[in-house]
Amino acid sequence: MSELFTEAMAQLAAGVAVVTARDGRDDIGTTVSALMSVSLEPPLVMVSLASAGYLNEVLLRQDRWAASLLSSEQAAVASRFATPGRPSARLLVAGTPHHRGEHTEALVVEGGVAAIEAETTKVIPAGDHTLYLATILSVPYVDASLRPLVRVRGRYRTTVS
Repeated sequence: MSELFTEAMAQLAAGVAVVTARDGRDDIGTTVSALMSVSLEPPLVMVSLASAGYLNEVLLRQDRWAASLLSSEQAAVASRFATPGRPSARLLVAGTPHHRGEHTEALVVEGGVAAIEAETTKVIPAGDHTLYLATILSVPYVDASLRPLVRVRGRYRTTVS
């Protein structure tokens, strides 16, 4: 059943983002395709993280984080942040334009279709993942002229086909 479920969900196209947080002196992050808008008033988003991941452990300790919604030109960035055993996020963004979020101090990757800074308001255990419901603190940029990076059928795509 889990193989069929995985295959079924792979048919659904999803935007790709990098979620980052500052953990003391270090920066961490991971690639996600489970980030969604929940409410406009107040502005809320939800992200799903693997419960066994280090970013999940950090977000259980501190509430502020950023998400960079990647453009079709940033598949390499998505792959770097998705690699198991990856180094510090600072190393992963070396050579990639980025800045620190004003409200979160998390790394914000530039050149995507948008970026948000958020503060977790509710944590919801959900099977082998943890859901983070969060209030939007700021939207550092939106660039609607770029195409978003999507993931469908197990691959990054610049268009859904």
